Amino acid sequence: MIHNSKLAVVLLAGTILGGACVSTGTFEAKEAELATALKEKDGLKQENAKLQTQIDELNKKIADLNGQMEQIKAYGKDKADEAGQLAAGMENLQKRLDELEKQKKIAEARAAMFRQLAEKLRSMVDAGQIKVTVRNGRMLLVLPNDILFDSGKTEIKTEGKEALGKVAKVLAGMDRHFLVAGHTDNLPIKTKRFQSNWELSTQRAVEVVRLLIDNGMKPSQVGAAGYAEYDPAASNATADGQKQNRRIEIVVEPDLSELPSLEGLTGK
Repeated sequence: MIHNSKLAVVLLAGTILGGACVSTGTFEAKEAELATALKEKDGLKQENAKLQTQIDELNKKIADLNGQMEQIKAYGKDKADEAGQLAAGMENLQKRLDELEKQKKIAEARAAMFRQLAEKLRSMVDAGQIKVTVRNGRMLLVLPNDILFDSGKTEIKTEGKEALGKVAKVLAGMDRHFLVAGHTDNLPIKTKRFQSNWELSTQRAVEVVRLLIDNGMKPSQVGAAGYAEYDPAASNATADGQKQNRRIEIVVEPDLSELPSLEGLTGK
């Protein structure tokens, strides 16, 4: 193979000789040598062109592979994110399921207590002395006013004392707190002792609490409240509705452990 430098030497030699006579054989040899050098140069160009084509093809394959790898990485990331979302969703669903299971157990316990309470007071329920019911989500023992008090009075009648004595024996054995709530109809009262139905309803509740304690309930177990005419159980538009509204309710207060935790709700 004759390189460009060698070819330059040949040409330079021809120039130095100038017009000197060169034999025909020598000239032909140099001409053949030059042709060979040019042919080799063309071969190198073709070889370089082939190599460049191969290099371009390899670069294209590398680019394609890089593209595929990026797609795989993106797909893997999406799947990882999707898996994370699914895991978080499953965790939330499990928490919700656990909470529902807890609420179900609480509801079942409340229903069982309601049935037991109603059964223990069955004779009084059948006699119309008391009603075991649920109103506004609260379990109530409702005693009609007629068996407890005369109109406008707070002294408990004999029949009412007997009824409350039976109730006290049942409630004293329960691990619960109770609120005795006094209620009236909407007919106003204004006497020297009671300026309004607030005073009347509250005093009646206090009298019931005292009697329950006298019959075995703990003072820490029971409290009193008066609602006057502002929490009616029926319409005051009729005499029957007014009669229903004149009542004493013993509210079975919920167990605080059954309520949702307030932890973390107050900022500091």
